[in-house]
Amino acid sequence: MAENLIISVSGMRGVVGEDLTPIVAAEYGCAFGSFLRSNLDAGGRPFTVCIGRDSRASGQMLMSAVTAGLCAAGVDVIDVGLVPTPSVGIMVRHLGCQGGVIITASHNPIPYNGIKLLLSNGMAPPSATANEIRRTFWDRHFHFASSDRCGRVSLNVETERVHVEKVLAIVDAQQIAGKRYKVVLDSVNGAGAPITKILLAALGCDVVAMNEEPTGLFAHEPEPTAANLTGLCWRVKKERADLGFAQDPDADRLAIADEKGVYIGEEYTLALAALQVFSKRTGAAAANLSTSRMIDDVAQRSGGSVIRTPVGEANVANAMIEHNCIIGGEGNGGVIDLRVGPIRDSLVGIALILQLMAETGQTVSQLVRQVGGYCMHKDKFTADAQQARRIQELAIAQFDEAVTNVSDGLRLDFPDGWIHLRTSNTEPVMRVIVEAKDEPTARRYVQAISDIRQSVLEPGTAS
Repeated sequence: MAENLIISVSGMRGVVGEDLTPIVAAEYGCAFGSFLRSNLDAGGRPFTVCIGRDSRASGQMLMSAVTAGLCAAGVDVIDVGLVPTPSVGIMVRHLGCQGGVIITASHNPIPYNGIKLLLSNGMAPPSATANEIRRTFWDRHFHFASSDRCGRVSLNVETERVHVEKVLAIVDAQQIAGKRYKVVLDSVNGAGAPITKILLAALGCDVVAMNEEPTGLFAHEPEPTAANLTGLCWRVKKERADLGFAQDPDADRLAIADEKGVYIGEEYTLALAALQVFSKRTGAAAANLSTSRMIDDVAQRSGGSVIRTPVGEANVANAMIEHNCIIGGEGNGGVIDLRVGPIRDSLVGIALILQLMAETGQTVSQLVRQVGGYCMHKDKFTADAQQARRIQELAIAQFDEAVTNVSDGLRLDFPDGWIHLRTSNTEPVMRVIVEAKDEPTARRYVQAISDIRQSVLEPGTAS
């Protein structure tokens, strides 16, 4: 298969028509169905998987292929249609399914699509389970059902109602509605707009929706970064809105623009959501190793703590369950609240941030100043496994005074900042994240890693 096809704990992702074909998708669906039937006890009931998709044009084709593979393994399929990723996780639990599938490539460009798997708890499988599913796929250990035992397909149209009701249950909708917030929503022509508009209407918001049609023809680069959200920022200012929300194509991530039309960054999404939760409850939060120290600051002010995990929402969610965390998520704009579900959910982030604004009477920019902040730099570059290991070895040697964490790549902690180096689960790249107390310190760490990277990737040009 072509090198772009990646099968990891995050599922399968590749370029449609090159390495991600209907044949591959059907076999992956059959592998998942075979795994479920071989490893789970359905208690005498039919094995059932809930499936949904984002708005990509290839989504229907791939969903049909995965559905065929599941049915071939004797698994019934409940089709919930075009919905956000967190909605599928919620419906898996709501309907009592043995598993779930989302056809999505998240923030990747249009040529890509993917197949994300969920277990009966609505979470992505842990590494060991994901590896077993992957082996089933590669080794083609399929268990085909006979003609009379093939799975059947049914439709379910309750998703929007169920999801919105769960989110509304964690906030005071009347208090928020009393503020009559004006909100600009950029859903990048992904899956988020229909259900998010229902939520915002229930919260009494005046919604200015842009890029709302779920066509899958993204109006701008789909990752919700500052460079890609200049249109949202401009629209917030033009409309004199209270704030702007931006979702990625499958609506599990959320970025924010303040009332001045200033992009405040994905890292603030979790920090602000945590600020609201910690104002009411005391406990622990969970966040991955690439998430800003802002979450630590918010938790500590309320007498709480933060548990750090490897990158990946399943790792964060598992830590939340184990330690009974009151909030969790990742610095990419993903917020997890177990009261709704153990999966990143932009609707949860939206509701908690509007609740925080309503309770405090403060604007987004005022809340951002209250949280504080750091200087963060993110980058990625192509590196093979051997090069990545060498870069990490040289970083450990150069920063021998740092506190070292190797549970997910390499994280180096200093009193004034930290560095995280890791290979991606979804792209053939190495990521580097640097955060520090001020810009000069951050740039010093960035330059140090850049020099190491250059010495490994371009040894002939190293100084």
